[in-house]
Amino acid sequence: MTKINKRFVDSAAPKPGRAETVYFDEKLSGFGLRVKASGAKSFLIQYRNARGESRRLTLGSKLTPDQARREARLKLADVERGRDPAKELDEARAAITVKTLCDDYLQAAEKGLILGKRKRPKKASTLDTDRGRISRHIVPLLGKRVARDVTTADINKFMRDVSSGKTAADEKTKKRGRAIVTGGAGTAARTVGLLGGIFSYAISEGIRSDNPVRGVKRQADNERERRLSLAEYAILGEALAEAEAEKENPLAVAAVKALALTGARRGEIANLKKPEVDRVGKAFRFTDTKEGASVRPLGAAAIRALDAIPKALQRASSKYVFPGGDDKRPYSGLAKAISRIMARKPELADVTAHVLRHSFASLADDLGYSEATTGAMLGHGKKTVTARYIHKPVDAALIDATDKVADMIESAMAGKLKDAEVHNLKTA
Repeated sequence: MTKINKRFVDSAAPKPGRAETVYFDEKLSGFGLRVKASGAKSFLIQYRNARGESRRLTLGSKLTPDQARREARLKLADVERGRDPAKELDEARAAITVKTLCDDYLQAAEKGLILGKRKRPKKASTLDTDRGRISRHIVPLLGKRVARDVTTADINKFMRDVSSGKTAADEKTKKRGRAIVTGGAGTAARTVGLLGGIFSYAISEGIRSDNPVRGVKRQADNERERRLSLAEYAILGEALAEAEAEKENPLAVAAVKALALTGARRGEIANLKKPEVDRVGKAFRFTDTKEGASVRPLGAAAIRALDAIPKALQRASSKYVFPGGDDKRPYSGLAKAISRIMARKPELADVTAHVLRHSFASLADDLGYSEATTGAMLGHGKKTVTARYIHKPVDAALIDATDKVADMIESAMAGKLKDAEVHNLKTA
């Protein structure tokens, strides 16, 4: 026995050869610290219920020793009154629905307890997307199901239903807002991915012992395979010219051009700040993106597109390249503007910001650039060479590669380049 305090918890280690070791407190009988072979630690109580059965109840791993001690006293007092806290918790977990599980997951994520792909708390924008997928797809189809009873077969059916449009909707969300939910293979695949994370959370909370999403084969997301040909870039150029002539918001036109010429994400362009555009160093120096801080080479064609934004729209009082209705906010209408502009041409009806990003990458591949070089152009996380340029000038070779891709897109949008000419440029 030992006194369980912060110093002991910090230094506690499992005994050699054991999967886990439990250390009990010398003063509060039944209060203990579990240390697993992996190093994971959690507080618990051990007691005998009214039937004389030995039971254990995990109190949690996020508590301080003092918080855990107070919680242990409360639970042990319940035992003295004839209650069985472990059994009550099992019964509560057995009854929890998928909707309640999703609510708990979102609450934990909002507190920073759910980590994203980069082992960082989820961003507010990611949480907004998660809430939308939960409320529009998961809850309508699975919300009333008991979380413990969901099977892999249920997940497969859920994926088919979302893909076929069973959750499609067109509803009013606020005074002038609409939510158009279309479903499709891409939405189904991404929502099933979120479900996998939610059920992993259920495992960590002791609600389930397995993840029903594991082993499910997600359908391909057609949008991610879609790319523009050079002929379609010419059509995009026509759509942008028409939009500009017919008084489309100049910020929207400039932002779509920037997306096409940089391969950046929609949010990165919409939220682009003036100090993040390094014209001298020919780079974007994003302070916060999906991948964290990120530096991207910036082609001359893209700089020309940014410089062409009317000065009257780039208010000196706003920090944003594409300012919103007031100086404190960025332009918020880009998603709808993309839809309006693409709707001008039937060939572009399925083109999104991601399609423009994928097209940029595909064109770089057509020109023979390596995956690492293309990844650096797009800011594909720390596994690419991008990480080397966070605090340094961008390599001239990267700038040259980005220049070539952006110049080709600019020429194609102007109708000056045909698909057959790509091979000639690649070999040259």
